[in-house]
Amino acid sequence: MDLITPGTGLIFWQLFGFLGLLFILIKFAWKPMLAALDERESSIENALKAAETARNEMANLKAENEKLLAEARLERDNILKKAHEASLKMIEDAKLESGKAGAQMIANAKAVIETEKKSALTEVKNQVAILTLEVTEKLLRKTLSDDKAQKELVDQFIKETNIN
Repeated sequence: MDLITPGTGLIFWQLFGFLGLLFILIKFAWKPMLAALDERESSIENALKAAETARNEMANLKAENEKLLAEARLERDNILKKAHEASLKMIEDAKLESGKAGAQMIANAKAVIETEKKSALTEVKNQVAILTLEVTEKLLRKTLSDDKAQKELVDQFIKETNIN
């Protein structure tokens, strides 16, 4: 059992060595190791904060992009609606204008027809008057070729004039 249990001198020197090493480590290495651990912890914490900030910024950018996209779609829809309304208005205006132009052409044609009709009627009346005068002249020459017929005609006109 001697082999298994260490001697007291060995325990003393091992304890003395261990405490000396612990003192040296505490005096010279503990503070730099704690400082390195604190620095590493703060850098990890800063990295996590930066990642969270970046995630929030990305979420904000995504929301802003969605908002801009929605506004762009709305503006596009408004522009398309206005363009459609403008085209319908242009078509309606063109229909009205063509209707007015057609009505004006019909009115002008009716006026020309009416003028031509009046002119033709005047011409016909003139022709009828000329023909009537020619026929009357020929009848009068034929019937009034002798003196007796002329006297009878004058007497007849006098009688009619008195009656009227």
